[in-house]
Amino acid sequence: MKRFALVGLLTVLASPVTMFGQAAPVVGVEDPAPLFHDKDPVVDRNKQAAMHIVIDLLECGHWNEANKWLTDRYIQHNPNVASGLAPVLKFFAGRPGTPIPANPRDWKTKVVAVLGQGDLVAVATRSERPDPRHPGEKYTTTHFDMWRFVNGKADEHWDEGTIAPPRPASAPGR
Repeated sequence: MKRFALVGLLTVLASPVTMFGQAAPVVGVEDPAPLFHDKDPVVDRNKQAAMHIVIDLLECGHWNEANKWLTDRYIQHNPNVASGLAPVLKFFAGRPGTPIPANPRDWKTKVVAVLGQGDLVAVATRSERPDPRHPGEKYTTTHFDMWRFVNGKADEHWDEGTIAPPRPASAPGR
């Protein structure tokens, strides 16, 4: 019995990951373009719209084209953004736009998976975040967005958004 316990302890200590470490970093697929297609024409249209939301709007900041991909009603379940196209545009206002990469392999957003069923499309992407346990280090995790589509436009959105902390107050005299 002691021998099995010793072998088990050595296995844990020799493994590359401790109890609270990261087993494997999250990585995106090499070519994400095929993930945004489907044999079902409605799901394909919705996946294509989701791709434009993820890349054109969120990554590249082309919010002047948001009405192509989002309904006016756009129900938002992220607690930091109000529902409706206008509040979403206000939330993202002032962020500089960048050119949309011609090759999906050049997207900064690293797509892990795209799932579509009926009027829903979920996109999982790689997210790199500061490691609160190790200042100055980062870890990767998975971010997800899911949309419900109506006539090819996103009408409702979910993600793992949490309430953002208040911004620090400016120091007096500044």
